[in-house]
Amino acid sequence: MRQLLLDLLPDSPPSLDNFVPGGNGETLAALTGWLAGMTQTAAETCFCLYGPEGCGRSHLLRASGFRYVDAVDNPALRGIEHGAALALDNVDRLDAEGQIALFNFFNRQKAAGGRLLTAASQPPQHLAVREDLRTRLGSGLIYRLQILSDAEKAAALAAQAKERALKLPPNALDYLLRHASRDMRALSALLVALDRYTLEYQRPVTLPLLRQLLAQEAAAVI
Repeated sequence: MRQLLLDLLPDSPPSLDNFVPGGNGETLAALTGWLAGMTQTAAETCFCLYGPEGCGRSHLLRASGFRYVDAVDNPALRGIEHGAALALDNVDRLDAEGQIALFNFFNRQKAAGGRLLTAASQPPQHLAVREDLRTRLGSGLIYRLQILSDAEKAAALAAQAKERALKLPPNALDYLLRHASRDMRALSALLVALDRYTLEYQRPVTLPLLRQLLAQEAAAVI
């Protein structure tokens, strides 16, 4: 069952279409317009997203079509070439070398009319980075992302289940939200796994089945 779930993740890469906006509709619309160059703000070089973990920052950066770089894995921004549209996640995790590299990248991108999409837990003015970089990041578009409420997650999962004609037992969604990952993409992947499992083995979704799947997931992590 665990392998079935893991095999699903590459099949549903992050996209703007499969992002569940909830209360982030305005932010999603602004980002979509900026990426497409169809709004009055399209001339802005930099677009910054911020919000708590689990709000969908990484999803949107990966869905942008830009070169995705996570500062957690590459704090010095080694190998980043100027001229490429860059989606930089966890910008607040850049080290001193990385902050200088991003400062230079920003200036060259702006002169060339390029694009820079960044994400962090805090807005640019609150980031613990060098002042000149903080000022430049703060000069572009800045939008906040909110975590989906349980009601919004449940509504999105119910809609996905309905599209798949997947019958869920009473309290199934409540059980998932209390015991499974809080990440919406992981929850959606779990729903797909359940759907495929029921089709393959001709078994209905039951709470015991959900418990079995989540128990296997928890055991695999330990």
